[in-house]
Amino acid sequence: MTLQNMMAQHMTPRQQVQSLLDFIDASPSPWHVVETLAQRLNACGFRRLAENQVWSLDASGRYYVVRDDSSIIAFATGQNPLPSSGFKIIAAHTDSPGLRVKPNPCMASDNLLRLAVEVYGGPILATFSDRDLGLAGRIAYKATDGSLASRLLRSAEPLLRLPNLAIHMNRSVNEDGLKFNKQTELPLLFAASDSLADGERFASWLQSASDLSPEQILGWELSVYDTQKGGFWGDDQAFYANGQIDNLASCHAGLSALLAASEQETTTNTLVCAFFDHEEIGSESLKGAAGSFLPDVLQRIADGMDCKSGDYTRALANSLMISTDMAHAYQPNFPNAYESNHKIIVNQGPVVKINHNHRYASTCLSEALFVDICQEIGVPLQKYVHRGDLACGSTLGPIASARLGIKTVDVGNPMWAMHSARESAGVDDHAYMIRALSHFFAR
Repeated sequence: MTLQNMMAQHMTPRQQVQSLLDFIDASPSPWHVVETLAQRLNACGFRRLAENQVWSLDASGRYYVVRDDSSIIAFATGQNPLPSSGFKIIAAHTDSPGLRVKPNPCMASDNLLRLAVEVYGGPILATFSDRDLGLAGRIAYKATDGSLASRLLRSAEPLLRLPNLAIHMNRSVNEDGLKFNKQTELPLLFAASDSLADGERFASWLQSASDLSPEQILGWELSVYDTQKGGFWGDDQAFYANGQIDNLASCHAGLSALLAASEQETTTNTLVCAFFDHEEIGSESLKGAAGSFLPDVLQRIADGMDCKSGDYTRALANSLMISTDMAHAYQPNFPNAYESNHKIIVNQGPVVKINHNHRYASTCLSEALFVDICQEIGVPLQKYVHRGDLACGSTLGPIASARLGIKTVDVGNPMWAMHSARESAGVDDHAYMIRALSHFFAR
């Protein structure tokens, strides 16, 4: 992919979404997401920094930092004094709900070998049935020099399946819904049983996929993913579908905005994209939004820009963060699931997400800032409030905002079937979001 092709502001909306679909298809796990982001940042002149080394930051420099392979923060230092101009931050998350392989997964019986899985986050489990599933993630190993390391692996072809029970054995499925017991009914079919011991077939796959010897392999983290590639749909191809749209669409939009800003020789303000793992399970980890990753990086940026005592907290007070996640588009087959005065419609623009119990971080002042951004460039805008008698989900916005004391607005694009194995959204909305986030960084 050329540098020009990565600059989303030069693309049509369809080309921007095709770039998103390519990004998702290359990134079947949070660890692959960060690898893909790093590749695109490298191609645009960003330099990787290590947390355990001394940083030397240049004026108008372009940098990124990775923590534990699946969270990444990229930033561009600005010309304006940091204490008075603050940070402009776009935040999103790299993880998606789904299934993860257990440490001792093999279950051999009835001439079949299954892999046991654990539910990660809150997926719609029924959507993983009868799909061509693969494995992707990272493997920890002992290198030939005795050091511990990790590498990515994935199955490019379908490897697993969760076959549905025939309706003849589940006559009420269309009335009661498809349900799976998380312990007993989710093990995934992996292979026909043979003479190998229970664990050897899976161990053999791990060795082949990782190109490591058995004695080198020490552990792994593997996600189950749908191998079907993303694509466009609808009579006028106005919609797109893929896995992990929540929340890789927001990561892609934020990255596109940062790369657009990096086309300039200098940036006026200090710009930050923070993409965290573990949002779907509460963000409480060394690399989640509730951890120290973003505060640590922002503090080191301030130190590298020669900020004096008290300047860092002044910078935070003058900062703004846009927490970008996806939003619940109106599905007309289920009108009673929505707040009647706050239906958000696909392809009618980004959404400000509002909840007075602070499940979203938006306040009227931070909301006004995003409304102003959209109005300045003619991007349509919608506002979402969750139905009052349904539990409202949350985002990393309130968590990171409380951690840092930064004004934050929660925004997102409308989508259908959030947390499904295959989600859908609108082509125009992705283009609108890229325009809005680019303008946030540029103004």
